Amino acid sequence: MKPIIAPSILSADLANLERDVRLCEEAGADVIHVDVMDGSFVPNLTFGPGVVAACRRVTTLPIDVHLMMVNPEKHLEAFAKAGADVLTVHYETCPHIHRVLQTICELGVKPGITFNPGTPITPLKYLAGVFDQVLIMSVNPGFGGQKFIEACEQKLRDTAALLDEIGSEAIIQVDGGVDTDNIARLFAAGARNFVAGTAIFGHPGGISAGVASLREALG
Repeated sequence: MKPIIAPSILSADLANLERDVRLCEEAGADVIHVDVMDGSFVPNLTFGPGVVAACRRVTTLPIDVHLMMVNPEKHLEAFAKAGADVLTVHYETCPHIHRVLQTICELGVKPGITFNPGTPITPLKYLAGVFDQVLIMSVNPGFGGQKFIEACEQKLRDTAALLDEIGSEAIIQVDGGVDTDNIARLFAAGARNFVAGTAIFGHPGGISAGVASLREALG
């Protein structure tokens, strides 16, 4: 499948969010990625359903909402109504992860499951059929601009092998330190959806050049 480039608005100019989202779409990005941080599960505090709704009004691209929060099940409906196309929750915050993923599906949204760098992916064996996306965090969540954790490249390979073993066609997404130096290796390891913040919004040539440079690095 074609690699998916997903700019993370965590690194956008929030005073010009509409402009930046539109520029991402014009540049050929595939998805808008929204990092929701609650100040509890992770140190930072970011966006709510209102920001998702604002993005929905200005783009036709799918909106992928990454819920870095405790008790995400309390907020699923609000984010679904705001316009999320994908809702990704952390395995670490969901003791009843199967139920949460089913609830997301019932809301008409694609369910995703996230694993922090130090969390084993073994639970995927028991969740076949209830997730469409697996997000492998390649930094510890909570802040943008972090360096890629090299051990996560092997974790991507292990995830791809496990999905093949259980017959899942879920997409593997990677988030954290993705740039032109490593994106081709991450694709070879099994990732197909690439979340990038600094590499796009911090590119010296602007957003369009940032998206283009990642595409070119993929070959």
